[in-house]
Amino acid sequence: MRYTSTRNRTISCTFEEAICSGYAPDGGLFVPETLPAVSVATLKEWAKLDFAQLAQTVLRLFVSESEVSAQELSQIVTYEGFAPPVIPIQRVGSLYVAELFHGPTFCFKDLGMRAVVRFLSLFATKRRQRMTLLVSTTGDTGPAAVQAVSDARNPWLTILVHYPAGQISSFQRKQLTTTDSPHVHVVAFEGGGDDMDRPIKNMLKSAPSSSHWTGVNSYNIGRPLMQMIHYIWTYLRVAGQEEWEIGQQTLDIILPTGAMGNLAGGYMAKKMGIPLGKLCSGVNVNDITHRVMQTGAFHSSPFMLKTLSEAINIQIPYNFERILFYLTEQDDQLVREWMTQVETTQKLDLSTEWLEQLQQVFDSARISDKAMCTTTRQVWKEHHYLMDPHTAVAMGAAETLGYSGKIAAVFATASPCKFEESVTMAVGKDTWDMFAQSDQFPATARAMLLRNERPPTIYRNDRSLSLYENQRKWEEQARQIIATFENDA
Repeated sequence: MRYTSTRNRTISCTFEEAICSGYAPDGGLFVPETLPAVSVATLKEWAKLDFAQLAQTVLRLFVSESEVSAQELSQIVTYEGFAPPVIPIQRVGSLYVAELFHGPTFCFKDLGMRAVVRFLSLFATKRRQRMTLLVSTTGDTGPAAVQAVSDARNPWLTILVHYPAGQISSFQRKQLTTTDSPHVHVVAFEGGGDDMDRPIKNMLKSAPSSSHWTGVNSYNIGRPLMQMIHYIWTYLRVAGQEEWEIGQQTLDIILPTGAMGNLAGGYMAKKMGIPLGKLCSGVNVNDITHRVMQTGAFHSSPFMLKTLSEAINIQIPYNFERILFYLTEQDDQLVREWMTQVETTQKLDLSTEWLEQLQQVFDSARISDKAMCTTTRQVWKEHHYLMDPHTAVAMGAAETLGYSGKIAAVFATASPCKFEESVTMAVGKDTWDMFAQSDQFPATARAMLLRNERPPTIYRNDRSLSLYENQRKWEEQARQIIATFENDA
């Protein structure tokens, strides 16, 4: 399997080159040159596999043995720290809830991030070349990446992670600032959730020849490849519990959506022939995904609004580019025109024709903080099931879109243990305290909360400068930090 760019299909590279690059050289996103078709017979065989076996089997379709041996792949795709079956499927009313958060940092990012970091660690070691990972996080990506790098303990691998000051939960912040690893550097920047995206993209396009920098946010092809797996797993588990004949019925999925990486993984799985129906996004008031799915207007908002579901606060979800690539049947020229327009104007208006095609696959609902809290409280009262705010956004979207009383799956993307403030606002302090003292609150989470924080580096927002000028300044600060990393090596 080789990889190409969403903006130029003449580009062709190996899996190693794609995952180690982050962005494609033309600024597009890497995608497989082809998506392998999965037959019903194959799905029936996959239904017999445990999660690790399924992950290895699916990834082998995209990673040749000449690049990653069978032994190496089995070591990369392991799920230590996850209790079997890795992703439990819970019944909540008529809906199935796929709990994707039972990893080391209590969020779904662990499912993909640990394997991506291990791939990068493997390639850095083989090359004997120092690799620096650049990350910007709105809450969960950063802790998952930091934990994975810390656990790798590879002297060839370091990470520089950025988070928007005051815009992630205190638990998520502590996951970053209590990490004790020489391979990790943490920065808080005074800006909106995706204001570091441009500086990081600039850096990845212009890394010095003596260094290797890459990103592990969901623009990295490794992320959606790994995220396809939990769609396949969820379909097969629900089909089994419902006693469906595999391939005869489709399953709609409702998920909280930020940068659309998880959504892109689902669309790729659907394109391969996995029997998925509608892919439905739950979003908060930072609702560009909802607006484009309902009206075709992909317009960045001038301000990022603070919410109780901060991890999905996004103004420009970069994986929309992959969705457009597959929506247009891989029309790289059209995608290039569209994304050039987005980068120039921060706006794209889909024609009625393309909007109708988008709506054949996708749906969405916008859930306010108030509605999210109401949903959290209602589900707790009726089913004694406690959700984090992002899962509650998806559950609220399911209700808004008419899934009450119907069979569908909701992705639970994080443990409620990470969001004391919002969960308490929804269900009250007594219920939070009961949860916090119960066996459902992970013991490793309690231990983390007791560790001392290390103050992060701060990128200041100079209000006399434009956002672009501040971003240029932050980019230079990041380059200086990496230079210090590399000089200390």
